[in-house]
Order: sequence, then structure tokens, then C-alpha cells
Amino acid sequence: MKLSVGIFFGGFFGALGILFFLVAFGTDYWLLATEVGKCSEDEETIMFHHEGFFWRCWFDGKIDENPSSMLKFWYTNQSPSKNCTHAYLSPFPFLRDSHNSTTYNSAIIYRGFWSIFMLLGVVTVVVASFFIICAAPFGSHILYKIGGGFFIAAGILFSLVVVLYVIWVQAVADLKNYEAQKKIDCSSYSIYVRYGWSFILAPVGIFFAMFSGMLFLLVGRTIYLHSD
Repeated sequence: MKLSVGIFFGGFFGALGILFFLVAFGTDYWLLATEVGKCSEDEETIMFHHEGFFWRCWFDGKIDENPSSMLKFWYTNQSPSKNCTHAYLSPFPFLRDSHNSTTYNSAIIYRGFWSIFMLLGVVTVVVASFFIICAAPFGSHILYKIGGGFFIAAGILFSLVVVLYVIWVQAVADLKNYEAQKKIDCSSYSIYVRYGWSFILAPVGIFFAMFSGMLFLLVGRTIYLHSD
């Protein structure tokens, strides 16, 4: 009975982890950015950006300070002037006009590394699911242990993706320099950056994948001990 419960929850948490990974990496709200500027006597302009691993989008508009209105604006009521393009060569959408070659080159390097880790993580979690499915009808402790190990490996790979992304945002992108360059032509310019809900879902998926892996390792060990 306890073994069946362990297998059930291992599969349940593993499925949740895969679901969260698919939603997190398949949506375009890892980063939310707002550029605000009023140059000379011109009207204040506000540009909004959101990006994911595959697409980056930007549009202009205005919102009030009400949190519910802001959520509707970001996700359900965006401007018809919205533009989107592939994000592969530019992890930060608002750096599309930047002439800083160092920042641009580091963007390509970081994008390449976390894309590789993400691809490996997807392959690993698929292989883990395959081993667990094969283990179920035969009650093989070896297959359960291998599947659990692959789930943990997938969690580690996806953790590397998140860590690289955070390092890029916090340390490499050089937002202060970008803001200083913009203020040369527009003294009232300011930029606000925060993580979006897609980014938040990734650590949740990592937790479920790691927890599922540990449960399957425990199931494999239990089967092995009872087989003696």
C-alpha cells in the first residue's frame, strides 16, 4: 500500500513538474520591463516590454496604479501597436537599440548556454518519464532508480537555466549604463525591470521534478529491499 502511494505521488509530482516546465518555458513573461521618458517639451512616452525564451514583445501605452488594471494591461488588454520578434539574439527586448557590443555579445553567450541547458533538461525529463512508465508493469527497482535519477538531473539542468538567467539580469546586462546612455538625450528617462510569472513557475517545476525524483529513488530502494 505504501509503495503504491509513493509511486502515485511520484508520478503526480513528476507530471506537475513537466507541466510547469512547459508553461514556464513556453510563455513570454520571464521579464517585464517599463521604459518611461519625457524629452524636452515632448509628451511623456511609456514603452512596455515582456520576453521569454523564444519571443520578445514591446508596445506603448499607459496604465494606472491599480494592481488589477496593471495585470489586465500586461496580459489581456495590450496595445494594438504590440510588436514581437524572435528573442534568441537579444534576451533583453529593450536592449534592441543598444550599441554596447559587450552587452550584445554576452547576451548571445548566455542565451546559447541556457538554451542548451533547457534542451538537455527537456530531453532528460522525457527520458525520466519513459523509464518510469517502463518500470511500472515490471516493478523494476533499477528502472525506478534510473527514472528518479533522471528527474533529479532534469531539475538540476533547469536550475542552471534559472541561475544563468538571474546572473544575466542582475550582473551582466548593465542596466545602469544603459539608463545613463538614454539620459544623455532624455534627462527624465527611467527604466523598471521585474521578473514575470513565467519565471516564477520555473522554480516551482524544479521543486516538483526534484521531489518526484527522490520519491522514485525511495520506491526503487524499497522494492530492492523487499525483493531480498
